[in-house]
Order: sequence, then C-alpha cells, then structure tokens
Amino acid sequence: MSNNISGQNVRKLKLGVAGLGRAFTLMLPTFLLDERVQLVAAADPRKDARCQFEADFGGKSYDTVEQLVADNDVEAIYISTPHQMHAEHTALAALHGKHVLVEKPMALTLDECRSMIDCCSKAGVHLIVGHCHSFDTPILKAREFIESGAVGQVRMIHAMNYTDFLFRPRRPEELNTSEGGGVIYSQAAHQVDVVRLLAGSPVVSVRAEVGAWNASRPTEGAYSCLLWFENGAFASVTYSGYAHFDSDEFLGWIGEMGQDKDTDSYGLARRRLNSLSSADEEARFKNAGTYGGPSYVRPPIDSVSTSKNHHQHFGPITISCDEADIRPTPDAVLIYGNTNRTSIPLEQPRVPRAEVIDELYDAVVNSLSPIHDGEWAMSTLKVCLALLESARSRREIVI
Repeated sequence: MSNNISGQNVRKLKLGVAGLGRAFTLMLPTFLLDERVQLVAAADPRKDARCQFEADFGGKSYDTVEQLVADNDVEAIYISTPHQMHAEHTALAALHGKHVLVEKPMALTLDECRSMIDCCSKAGVHLIVGHCHSFDTPILKAREFIESGAVGQVRMIHAMNYTDFLFRPRRPEELNTSEGGGVIYSQAAHQVDVVRLLAGSPVVSVRAEVGAWNASRPTEGAYSCLLWFENGAFASVTYSGYAHFDSDEFLGWIGEMGQDKDTDSYGLARRRLNSLSSADEEARFKNAGTYGGPSYVRPPIDSVSTSKNHHQHFGPITISCDEADIRPTPDAVLIYGNTNRTSIPLEQPRVPRAEVIDELYDAVVNSLSPIHDGEWAMSTLKVCLALLESARSRREIVI
C-alpha cells in the first residue's frame, strides 16, 4: 500500500458521501486530514446535516442517494447509510460509474453481497469494504512480519474485546438482529476480518455461542466463537458489549479510536441510558450528537494532527506461531520469541484511518487491487452468518 501523501500537487479523489450519520462522523477526521480526498457532495435526509456539510466543505448536498450518484463531479461514493441499504446504494453508485467504499458489514445476506460484487464488476468500478479494524496499521504490520517467514506458521489466534457497545444510544433497528442490529453484524465483522487477515487462510468451520442477556436490549450483546482455518490454524474470538469490564485496560487505557481514555468515565454509558425515558428519546439523543445535530461537536482536528496519537485497535490480540507469539498494540508490534522479546515500534499516525484511503486511492488512482474487496468482505459476512447459525443450532457449521 502507498503511504499517506502530502503536498499541494496531490491528485485529489473527489468523493461523495451517502449518509452523514455515525459512521461518517467517525471517518470525518480522516477526510479532513488526508489530502488525497476531497469531499464534493453528500446525501442525507436530514436538512441540518446537509447544511452542516455545505458549510464545512462548500460542497453540494442532496436529500436522496439517487441525486448524489448522478453528480458528474463525484468519482467515488462512500456509503455509510444503514446496513440494510448498502446493497441498494452500491447498485445505484455502480450504475452511474462511481467507485464504491461501503461501510461494514457489506450487507445482511450473501445474495446481496453477490449482487453488489456483480454490479461493480459489470460497471468496471472498484468495490472496497471498510472501515474494518483489519485496516489498522498494527494488524497490517503483524501480517507483514508473519509473511516474512521469520516465525513460522500461524497456529492459534486469540482475540477479545469488552466494551459498552450495546448500551450506547441506539435507534430501534440497531437492537433488531434481522435489520443488522446487535454485535454480530457490527462487531464480529471487525474481529472476523482481523483474524482472517492474520491467519492468511480461509475459514472452514465455525462453532459459536451468543449472549442476549438484557430484555431492554433485545439482540445479541456478546459472543464467543472458535474458527478453524484451511491451513490448520484456529482462532478464538470473544466479544461483550454489556458495559461492565473494559478490555482497553489491557492496552494501557488506549481506546478503540486510538485516544487516551478517561478511566473516571466508567459506567457512563449505562448512566446516560438510564436518563432516557423511551426508545424515541434514545433515538433523538443519538441523532442530536450525530453530524449536523444540535449537540454535534466537530472533531478537534488541530489537536489530532499535533498531539500524541495511537493507532486504532479492536481489543487485545495474541497470535501464536511456530517460533514466537505476536501482539499488535496501538504503538508497536511485540514479538515474544524463543529467547528474546522484541518490539517493532510504529510511527505515530498523523491521519487516523489513513489505511482506508490508501486502499481506495491506490485502487481508483493507481489501479492496484485492494485487500478488502467485495469477495473478501463477503467471506467475512459468511463467517458472521455461520456464527449466528451455529449458536441457533448448537452445532459446528462447516463453510
């Protein structure tokens, strides 16, 4: 992948945004800091969000994705609409000859994934799926080290993450599994992507259990799963979003987005949720803090670009190989060898999630094949769906 480019003569990729919600808010620091992309247009049904976009970027805004994809100034579309709309909006973008960067999960069914791949292939446009945390530099560097052959084959991977995911403000559909809610579609997609990349081999079978332990949040809030790979490696992945233990404690209190966390904020998610009296109020509270909402706060870009930053992560990961165990961390890749422990330091990121732009830019501008293409993301969804089926049927699912 190319490194982040800086300078006045950079060829800018003209990007349109479909959906100015939570996912866009998380990608916004990347778009503001990475000089390779220019936001030229956006679509969102909320007038306040469209006005915010026009004020921030001087771009055009539309109230429908159909209007956005017809804009001749747009080269590629970043699709960050709700999960259940990804397939429809990808097809629209491809029909108008736009390259596609679509948020995970790629879609909710394998048929939708195949349709998205076929639409983009027929139109001759690139399809990239992300952000997933397998884009993160520590994961990519660990993968490079494994591929060097210095530590032999990957044998076992352990990935875990404990967060407050399920108790963050949610819209009703985000608590409905059939509409892509819960931790499987939104969070297992990250973990499965990461361990697949590190194992370097297709998943061949899955055995999982899920937890849905709170009647007021009626969807999966936890899972634990064993994955077996074609090359003989296996992985255990565990996630809980029930807002008790926070596994960032194991990573020096560095948060998922690479930020230093305030340990005094323990319990904030549950206390905040308890202050909301209904599902409607919860949805309004979430929307208010989203891009263009009345309580939206623009990210502090000046401090992001000048202060000490860490790489993003998705919880502690240990990779066991023939000759060493490997731990990717927000600041280094740690190698625990037969007789020595070493550290590969990572350069501080100036642009968060620049790795996503690396793949998009290299695909569209330099005609390089991305890692996280449609076939890759479809394979990740296949594992996530097998995870759900394994828990329902209480058996191993062969892929």
